[in-house]
Amino acid sequence: MSGRLRDRIALVTGASSGLGRAICLAFAAEGATVCCLDLYESPRNRVNEQTGKADDFNNRIGGEPTTEEIKRRYGQDSTFFVKADVTQAQSIKDAVAKCAQMYGRLDIMANNAGISVESTHARPLGVHETSEEDWDKTMAINAKGVFLGCKYAIAQMLKQDMLPGVKDRGWIINTASVQGLVAYTNTPAYCASKGAVVQLTKQIAVDYGPHRIHCNALCPGFLRTTMTQNIQNDPEQLAEINKAHPFGGMGDVEDVAKAAVFLASDDVGWISGVALPVDGAYTAL
Repeated sequence: MSGRLRDRIALVTGASSGLGRAICLAFAAEGATVCCLDLYESPRNRVNEQTGKADDFNNRIGGEPTTEEIKRRYGQDSTFFVKADVTQAQSIKDAVAKCAQMYGRLDIMANNAGISVESTHARPLGVHETSEEDWDKTMAINAKGVFLGCKYAIAQMLKQDMLPGVKDRGWIINTASVQGLVAYTNTPAYCASKGAVVQLTKQIAVDYGPHRIHCNALCPGFLRTTMTQNIQNDPEQLAEINKAHPFGGMGDVEDVAKAAVFLASDDVGWISGVALPVDGAYTAL
């Protein structure tokens, strides 16, 4: 790798599985020191044996923690895991403070933690069937969690000097979705939460551009992750989704992690407030 993020301190939420894990690994590969934030150190389980559907977020497998993979692959002993709940202000405030205390600063904040409660249901549900509990939980993690991550990361960035030879003060990357740009069936809470992330990203870019803080959003298409396990398990639905991607099918988390590196690097120089689709041309159709 080119070392595009050398000497930068990054905090990534939802770091133990899927896209969050891939972003951590990509940042570490480019020289960043990575603080891995999640409720669990181990990866999420893919399929519930009873339902055959995507498993609940809280069910975990005994896989290698992200921090251990970073140490093994890149020899980065300084990486660490911090347990935190992205829906709780004090929890995120403490996590940012711990990262800054250990390394003296925070340069990159990747607000990636997110859920799709709808993807775990045995059958698709429209808005008239969506429970208030599902709505509140989705908005708390996907929207409020991003708000809190931005709030406390930016507060830290405003207090610190810029890195030597670097003209920017900080880089915020929020994980939204193509479903924050265009609608998809039977996902009212998820679509609403990701639309909120897109608009919050733009608003923050306007307010903090004068402080040289970038804020951009990733809008992944359909990826081969636990969240899309129900689609992957249904040949008819999978064929339909693959057909909707001109590049020929669902993407991999590494495809999006590369874009996250770009948004955290000097190459993003005059870019802020962008909701970047990384979707195999899904939204171009």
